[in-house]
Amino acid sequence: MIRFGPALKALFLCLLIAGSAVGYVWQKSQIYQLAQQKGQREARLKQLLEANQKLSGQLAMLRSPPMLDQRVRELNFGLGPAQPSQIWRLPEPPPVPSSNRDASGRLAVRPIGATTQ
Repeated sequence: MIRFGPALKALFLCLLIAGSAVGYVWQKSQIYQLAQQKGQREARLKQLLEANQKLSGQLAMLRSPPMLDQRVRELNFGLGPAQPSQIWRLPEPPPVPSSNRDASGRLAVRPIGATTQ
């Protein structure tokens, strides 16, 4: 009569060791793939940052007053400095007297519907 107990224990131990080895190799493979993806994404980020910096410089140049003046002349919009008759000067409002302020320094608020005396 053959005893199956020790053989099953040995088989189980072999399966456990083989499964652990396969899991270890799979885990290392995943780590390698993630490292590759990280490197690719860091390179792409560097490219995007450089492009962003370049475009920011171009935008600043295009927004500069000399460049805008040149562009207006090129496109012949007929724009120029404002004439004195086109400028409206608004007077500064008078300061609020301190008697209309409450103790905290805020303006006093009249309730809605209250009559003036």
